[in-house]
Amino acid sequence: MIARNVERRRQLQDAAIRVLANAGARGLTYRAVDAEAGLATGTASNYFPSRDELVAQVFERISERLAPDPATVDELARRPPSRSLFADYVRDIVARLTADRETTLALFELRLEATRHAGVAEQVRRWLEQTFASDVAFNAGAGLPGGRAEIALFHYAIDGLLLDRLTVPIDPGTPTDSIVADLVDRLLARAD
Repeated sequence: MIARNVERRRQLQDAAIRVLANAGARGLTYRAVDAEAGLATGTASNYFPSRDELVAQVFERISERLAPDPATVDELARRPPSRSLFADYVRDIVARLTADRETTLALFELRLEATRHAGVAEQVRRWLEQTFASDVAFNAGAGLPGGRAEIALFHYAIDGLLLDRLTVPIDPGTPTDSIVADLVDRLLARAD
């Protein structure tokens, strides 16, 4: 029987994210999650009957933790579509992902683990496909410049930027906002 306490499940999901960020995917064990959550040994296995289920639930929580603030999205949506607006959306994405360093590092850890574990690879693939499709649909629905190819290029660039900023930066003196502005200008030049 799988335990149903929603608050406890969230506590375990957050603990798993911390374990991933601090110890890597190889450190993601039931025992480590229980210890990180400050719960009795065996608690995590009551909520997640397999490691694949634990990873799936971590992705669910990552999506919740990295979701945009609805007020920010509403505020940006009131502006007319433009290159500047697109840059502000990208700035918001980068700000959210760098502000929640732990969650973003956990996501990178799972992507790396996907190269070694087929079950994780399938979950990563599904999650990436879903988030990418949502981003492309949002961009088109908002009337923003750039299409599927440009959104893919932004994903590649933003992933690299985040890895740089959350680990050991190539050029720590360059403000992240300047990098985002340059990325938007250069990549959307393709869409013009």
